[in-house]
Amino acid sequence: MVGLKPSDVPPTPGVKFLSAGTAACIADLFTFPLDTAKVRLQIQGEKATVEAAKNIRYSGVFGTISTMIKTEGPRSLYNGLVAGLQRQMAFASIRIGLYDSVKQFYSNGKESAGVGIRILAGCTTGAMAVSVAQPTDVVKVRFQAQLTLKGVERRYKGTMQAYKAIFRQEGIRGLWKGTLPNITRNAIVNATELVTYDIIKETILKYKLLTDNLPCHFFSAFGAGFCTTVVASPVDVVKTRYMNSPLGQYKSAINCAWTMFTKEGPTAFYKGFVPSFLRMGSWNVVMFVSFEQLKRAMMISKQSLEGTA
Repeated sequence: MVGLKPSDVPPTPGVKFLSAGTAACIADLFTFPLDTAKVRLQIQGEKATVEAAKNIRYSGVFGTISTMIKTEGPRSLYNGLVAGLQRQMAFASIRIGLYDSVKQFYSNGKESAGVGIRILAGCTTGAMAVSVAQPTDVVKVRFQAQLTLKGVERRYKGTMQAYKAIFRQEGIRGLWKGTLPNITRNAIVNATELVTYDIIKETILKYKLLTDNLPCHFFSAFGAGFCTTVVASPVDVVKTRYMNSPLGQYKSAINCAWTMFTKEGPTAFYKGFVPSFLRMGSWNVVMFVSFEQLKRAMMISKQSLEGTA
């Protein structure tokens, strides 16, 4: 990605790796309630969810957040945050932090890469990240879907207990449940997000619409968030439904998608689109702005330490 001015020393892979994970955690802290609302809207309509929630209905992102606060308390909006932060440190560090390195590898070290190379690099790091971070994503989604109502037994009581319970009840496959749709989703998300951010930012800088600073990063990230939401929503809904489902409800991710289509129609694949966009757009803005600033701060600190050594 275009990150620093030509006169600056390029950030090392290690700096990008750490900056990406930290920036993603910062973004999650700000946007997690929107992600939780998205999950609740995506699973609404499932039999188990309807029975547990009884007369509770979610309508729209802010309506969902309001309903959750009234029925479960404000802390419910951050259900699964610990697993979410664990996920970002493992996930974003790889998919974002290693993107430039993989892009250069595919382009044989060339400074500028074509769109095809960028998409391939985004798909690669996205798939790599999922293979490592999948258990954290499963636990995060299940906590976000879990109701904290009086009289309703909680599925999991703590993050580590959730990992152990899933392993004990469903085996190692349970912790990696939904890996295929998640790899598909994150390959699409990562490629769309990073490539569109790259292209939008390079275009802004090429035509000198803005300088390489915060406003440029903001508009690039917002555009990337919108494009990513449109492309990834159908796969995201299937991933959420499948990972949250009890053992035996769906035979596979494809069966989950087919069941959704036949029982709820094609619009089911865009359930929670508004919170998805609000979350993806705001998450991208916070993450990319933080990422760019952290990279620069780390490089300045590194240069200062080397200068005094």
